[in-house]
Amino acid sequence: MLRSAVFLPSTGPNDKYLSVYHIRGACEAILQRLKTDHIDFYQKMHHVDRATSWEEIWQAMEQLIREGKITYVGSSNFVCWDIATAQCMAGARNLLGIVSEQSLHNLTLRNLELEVIPALRHFGIGLIPWSLIGTGLLDGVLRKIAGGRRATPQLQQRIELLRPQLGVYEALCEELGAAPADVALAWLLQNPVVTAALSGHRTAAQLRENLKALELKLSASNLLKLDAIWPGPVKPYSSISGASFCN
Repeated sequence: MLRSAVFLPSTGPNDKYLSVYHIRGACEAILQRLKTDHIDFYQKMHHVDRATSWEEIWQAMEQLIREGKITYVGSSNFVCWDIATAQCMAGARNLLGIVSEQSLHNLTLRNLELEVIPALRHFGIGLIPWSLIGTGLLDGVLRKIAGGRRATPQLQQRIELLRPQLGVYEALCEELGAAPADVALAWLLQNPVVTAALSGHRTAAQLRENLKALELKLSASNLLKLDAIWPGPVKPYSSISGASFCN
């Protein structure tokens, strides 16, 4: 499956981030570069372009779909109301709309649970999280530093801020007999809204090591322990049911 993205700086008055001209031009360039005539999954928007109307954006995507150049459309880094607006405008054109949202989400950063994830559930959109182990925080960082690993100043600052939680987390992972990174990945993959996770592996060996996360099933009690260590929003809106964002 070919996956691609578009959100590049504009080079002229008609070449805006998500204008028809830019979306079509970016798609044509990708097809030429990849030497193919079709993109299965066009992860089109890495940021919202509020200077371009949804009518224009969906017109561009509709034409690319009709021409057989793309099949599905995805978004990235959208907030709840951007997702709702996009889907309502797509529905008005009888389009499927966004099928996945790519966002920053891991045990250390769970703000997405407040509004975005409930919106994704409502619209049937899959979540593709990135920064799965929190820039290394959830990869057994305390043990690795004790073993001589050096951290960047930015990472070290976050380690000191979260050291108590990291200590409890790594102890829980040891109790489970699982690598901290695998626990972090398993936690994400057990969320029904997560369709896939963006791997940041640099080597095949790292990828093979973390494939163990696919076999790791966290019990309800262990999920509660993880919630206690890395609490999410106090009152997520997922408890709200029956509301229509388009009404």
